[in-house]
Amino acid sequence: MADESGTRGRTADLSAFFDRLDPDMCVVTAVASGERAGCLVGFASQCSIQPPRFAVWLSKANRTYRVARAAQHLAVHLLTRDQRDLAELLGGETGDETDKFARIAWREGHGGAVVLADAAAWFVGTILHRTDGGDHVGFVLDPVQWGEGREGPLLRLSDAATIAAGHPVD
Repeated sequence: MADESGTRGRTADLSAFFDRLDPDMCVVTAVASGERAGCLVGFASQCSIQPPRFAVWLSKANRTYRVARAAQHLAVHLLTRDQRDLAELLGGETGDETDKFARIAWREGHGGAVVLADAAAWFVGTILHRTDGGDHVGFVLDPVQWGEGREGPLLRLSDAATIAAGHPVD
């Protein structure tokens, strides 16, 4: 039974809401202390119009998060639906065991950021804020460099739902 606010407590099953979401997926790359990391991200959004800001949320279980803690910049990339193989590499394998960047084309961007060569669109952002959100940490980014690439519909959560995470949250 719901209380006056419409909630059933902290353990309420929110799947009726969350299961309806189908956001665009993106790849986030980080570089710090000579280490490169990258992962597939489903929690990301523009968070300000003026000035333009974007937030990405990285799992604390993920190597990309560990590298991003010391990074000054992150690169955010959009993939097209026909780039599922790239999504599987960056989302389904862990950088703790695999050098993902040895298997893909990339170049160095602003501040030494890793920019994927074949992304639909991308930007490099300076990290302005980090905020703990539970099992993920949010990084608020100020875009400083960007570009476009491939055409086509973007990869969405429903397209990537069967990719087993390289570092499961559980």
